[in-house]
Amino acid sequence: MNEFGSHQTIEEQIKQAIETSVPDSTAEVGGDGRHFEIQVVSPVFEGKRTLEKQRIVYAALNDLMAGSNAPVHAIARLETLTPGS
Repeated sequence: MNEFGSHQTIEEQIKQAIETSVPDSTAEVGGDGRHFEIQVVSPVFEGKRTLEKQRIVYAALNDLMAGSNAPVHAIARLETLTPGS
């Protein structure tokens, strides 16, 4: 059992990891169980460049992407938005 709980789907674990780590965020996650599409909305992204915003999200997912048995293998699409955009 990992820190997010084995009873959650991987999509739920990704959503929880992001919403816990990225201030005032909401995340929508979809995918095929190995490759995921993620949309994150947070005011913390305001004024940041795309790469900076992506680094914030990837930092939140570090535990889910680390190691050879990581449940998340790839992010197919990552969209980072500010509220109202």
